[in-house]
Amino acid sequence: MDIDRTAAFMAGHARLLDRRRFEHLIRPTEHTGPAILAALDGYRNPDGGHGHGLEPDLRSPESQPGGALHALEAVADAAPATYDRAPELLDWLDATTLPDGGLPFALPVTDPAACAPFWVSADPRTSSLQITAAVAAQAHRAARTDPRIADHPWLATATEYCLGEIAAVKEAPFAYVLSFSLLFLDSVADTRPEAAGLLRRLARFVPADGRIPVAGGAPGETLRPLDYAAVPGRPVREHLAAGAVAADLDRLEREPLPDGGWAVGFECHSPASALEWRGYATVAAVAALRANGR
Repeated sequence: MDIDRTAAFMAGHARLLDRRRFEHLIRPTEHTGPAILAALDGYRNPDGGHGHGLEPDLRSPESQPGGALHALEAVADAAPATYDRAPELLDWLDATTLPDGGLPFALPVTDPAACAPFWVSADPRTSSLQITAAVAAQAHRAARTDPRIADHPWLATATEYCLGEIAAVKEAPFAYVLSFSLLFLDSVADTRPEAAGLLRRLARFVPADGRIPVAGGAPGETLRPLDYAAVPGRPVREHLAAGAVAADLDRLEREPLPDGGWAVGFECHSPASALEWRGYATVAAVAALRANGR
């Protein structure tokens, strides 16, 4: 990995939030975590949630569950720094949660310009395991260093919803539902004993090579082992063949483009999101490679 070339890519292409995440990943100091959180505040709304394209394909300004997902991911990445606004964000999630304990995939989109159709057409009256598991997984990551998140009632509510929905899965779910559910179970495995059995059941739907095709996605769109099992030593890794992980690490090492950044394998819905996803994907690729000693 040519980290200097990748740093140049981030300087020339990535949004400020991902530049700050990259900096904290590569050269952490006491200032780099707080710098992530300062950049995150630019996406915050007065209601405590986050919008304004924090989810790159959801560019409408209002607070959304997709914005909360990426906000909590940034909060977790900023550790050991903690986010002063975290309790307000979880209060917003609590107010947005439906009676069954799940989050809607998206709330009504006030300005659909440059937003992906799947966000605009989502039913705000129906809970989504995909987005609830994704948000809760990042909240559990952030909760490891912030007891205000760990003890917030929303996290308990969302966790119970996800455990119940995953226990009811009888057949192979949509690729993103499967990957986010695996991430969620991995995130709660340290505190919820039933997660191990659910993880074992859900892993039956993962192909032997760990590659999960995305039905209806872009041509060739596939989720890879490092998309849902990037960290060595975590419980989800026990359900993947060592060869599958090694092959995916080799793939990731080969994939940076000549400009030093990684591409994405899914459709982007605006020129801005195409750039922003590349910066986001590059942070994820570097994090996965470094975590695995590459």
